Amino acid sequence: MMLNFFTERTYLPAGLPHITMLYPFWGKNPEPQGDPNAGRFDRLADNGRQFLSLTSLKDADVAILPFGWEHRAFSKEGIVLAEQLGQHAQAAGKPMALFFSSDSMKTLPNPHWLVFRTSLFRSRKSPNEFAMPAWSEDFVDRYLQGEGPVRRKRGKPVVGFCGFAPSRPMMLKRVALAARDYWRSRTTGADTRGRYVRAAAVRVLAESSRVETNFVLRDQFLGGALLPTGEPDWHVLAQSRKEYVENIRDSDYILCIRGAGNFSCRLYEALSCGRIPVFVDTDCLLPYHSAIAWKQHCVWVDHSELEQLPDKITQFHDALTDQQFIDLQRSCRDFWQTFLSPEGYFRNFYRHFQGAGEETRPIPSSERHADPKLRAFPKE
Repeated sequence: MMLNFFTERTYLPAGLPHITMLYPFWGKNPEPQGDPNAGRFDRLADNGRQFLSLTSLKDADVAILPFGWEHRAFSKEGIVLAEQLGQHAQAAGKPMALFFSSDSMKTLPNPHWLVFRTSLFRSRKSPNEFAMPAWSEDFVDRYLQGEGPVRRKRGKPVVGFCGFAPSRPMMLKRVALAARDYWRSRTTGADTRGRYVRAAAVRVLAESSRVETNFVLRDQFLGGALLPTGEPDWHVLAQSRKEYVENIRDSDYILCIRGAGNFSCRLYEALSCGRIPVFVDTDCLLPYHSAIAWKQHCVWVDHSELEQLPDKITQFHDALTDQQFIDLQRSCRDFWQTFLSPEGYFRNFYRHFQGAGEETRPIPSSERHADPKLRAFPKE
């Protein structure tokens, strides 16, 4: 299906990058040399015109704000331009949508705008809010020579995690208190302290004999790649990224739990590598949540069940046959390519605007498979 959308450069403040949805039409924004994420939208830029069409407002399904809402603070005119586009769209009887890729969960100023954002609470979402993925480079293409290695099932599941998790004894002693404060803070909009929930999950798994852990615990975000100026050290970041991907590659299951925002980049990265996420649900909303079977691709654990993490993983693992374990790895990769990669997400983006309830309509199995040319797991 083709999505027709409208926008114009007049709604893009000077100096701000345009959104990735516009790459097939306006070209790519400049990318820093050495950035591991460079090129993550190339496939969308090359193929986007197959399912996206930039049209007049009259012929459009939706008007799109051409800059991400996370950039509005860098331009005083950003909010003004958003209001102008919203009024223009309303006069034409069209909805206006924008993208907000940020840890922030603040409410936007206009309840009539459709907001696609990475971070929000499922129980508190407004009818105009929808989830979007967090995007990284395609790890299989970039680091794994285009072919994701299939892991054979073992008796004991191997759970991987590489990243920032507070592990100092003092912090671990305060996990229960911090988790309590975390859930209380949801009602106030204060810092939700997701790092403590992550630390609790890491601790529970590390202390269990039921699973084998493959943990690389860091005490700094991005492995210390951020300089005092806030700019990244690209060399350190590249090495950190390499270790991160190797950790995913060498694990059966990947612990995926929120960080500063109420979402997990690792969830999408694990799926892209054909690894099975252990998703700790902290009241998250996931893309196309009502239309696709998320729980078929994850070990799904509610935040209130952290102490049961090893049992949940083991039960899930034991219930799979050797072949089902292999098939699920391939299915996770296909799932990411079909719905969660930049190309896959925008190929399905029309569902939000064309036909009543398309976003929540269960997607037929005939539509759930990625292009075979893009699959990256060897066949038996």
